[in-house]
Amino acid sequence: MRCDVSVRLQPDLKTLALFFLVITAAVSAQTPPAESIVLRPARVFDGETMHEGWAVRIVGEKIEAVGPAANVSAPNARVVDLAGTTLTPGLIEGHSHIMLHPYNEAAWELQVAHEPLALRTARAVNALRATLLAGFTTIRDLGTEGAGYADVGLRDAVAQGIIPGPRVLASTRAIVATGVYDPKFVPEWNQTIVGDLWPPLARRSRSNR
Repeated sequence: MRCDVSVRLQPDLKTLALFFLVITAAVSAQTPPAESIVLRPARVFDGETMHEGWAVRIVGEKIEAVGPAANVSAPNARVVDLAGTTLTPGLIEGHSHIMLHPYNEAAWELQVAHEPLALRTARAVNALRATLLAGFTTIRDLGTEGAGYADVGLRDAVAQGIIPGPRVLASTRAIVATGVYDPKFVPEWNQTIVGDLWPPLARRSRSNR
């Protein structure tokens, strides 16, 4: 009986394997190759030197080659003529606070003490995308302003390709003199964290409850 069952099952397993191979091949055939684009500006600045007659080749979402136009050209690539322009490497922003938004929208105290962490993080995701589209490929974030280690999570989300954004150099919780900042209460903070940062404010916060 066991031998007969295995003989009957063997052709079915082969058929199933063949079916999956066919499906995989069909899906692969439907996936279009990444588009190749050649940008042809008047010049390219590499961070140190200005190069006349250079071009940049992009495949998909990545820069594949930079150099003299003759060396960068590729068959079937779409050429974008950028006459009169200069291409530069991505800019670096040296003092950011991605967990804050403009003070003409909401005061610092309101953002830090009353906006939920989830809301601030959602705003930061949009800010990272806008920063990248503005030409900045690296930012140095100098403190989350009460949002703990949220900048580390955002940094990792960008690095893993989950959200678009520049490379983030995270600082997490800022180191400041006692009493310099004055948030009264932030829902996401527990008493220990507040005590570590601002002991007098922690005591004052407890007495005001």
